Amino acid sequence: MTDKSCSRIDVRDLSLSYGKVNVLQSLSLPIERGKITVLAGPNGCGKSTLLRAIRRLHKPTSGGIFLEELDISRLGEKALARQIGLLAQSPSAPEDMTVEELVRLGRYPHQSMLQPWSRDDASALESAMAGTGVTALRDRRIGSLSGGQLQRVWIAMVLAQQTDVVCLDEPVNHLDMAHQLDCLDLVRELKEGFGRTVVLVLHDLNLAARYADHLVFLRDGAIAASGSPEDLMTEDTIARVFDVRARVITDPVHQRPLCIPLSTVRAAE
Repeated sequence: MTDKSCSRIDVRDLSLSYGKVNVLQSLSLPIERGKITVLAGPNGCGKSTLLRAIRRLHKPTSGGIFLEELDISRLGEKALARQIGLLAQSPSAPEDMTVEELVRLGRYPHQSMLQPWSRDDASALESAMAGTGVTALRDRRIGSLSGGQLQRVWIAMVLAQQTDVVCLDEPVNHLDMAHQLDCLDLVRELKEGFGRTVVLVLHDLNLAARYADHLVFLRDGAIAASGSPEDLMTEDTIARVFDVRARVITDPVHQRPLCIPLSTVRAAE
């Protein structure tokens, strides 16, 4: 169980609806500072909605989200954007925009009409591009980039925002295996090299187990289980949350749980 005294974000009794449809129901979750918290669960369980609620893109029907003890509903938009960055699933931008122009957008929360671009902005831009390995691409049009290159550029934009909390919604979606590992190694570097608190949505349980410090399984808008990958990646829990019968072994290389799907629960009955 995560110690609340160490939490950077505290989701408290959060409920959220789309019209008459309840998406999140009385959900509470402390998110530990300087760790990678991975949200996983079946399609439609509320993972992306929770991530967007943390960035205040959805208004809760009850409960709240706190940065330390500060209710995020009390923050102005730019003040919140200096605290929490979000990379949504499948983001888009004009294909003729250059890499540098896209990364510069991350500095928007730090700018004002009186000081549209500063030395701090330039330093943050260069650091973000260097940290994600895209400096050499700065003059390329984003429409000319590969999927893996483009994902690095989007992460550079979030990094340039210089938020303590980074939320990433399926950042490896549509990437091949090599680029998935490349991207998630970069996410780990956000934590280890830049000291960020990362909240990450992933579908792949084995990637989740490999990269998570703390793993949260959601189902039907509520937390079904929460803890370390070693605690959560059990055959009983996977069957209960995902309706999949699986064999769980220890990865001989990374010493993390490894899930081998066998069949759906319905097929096995």
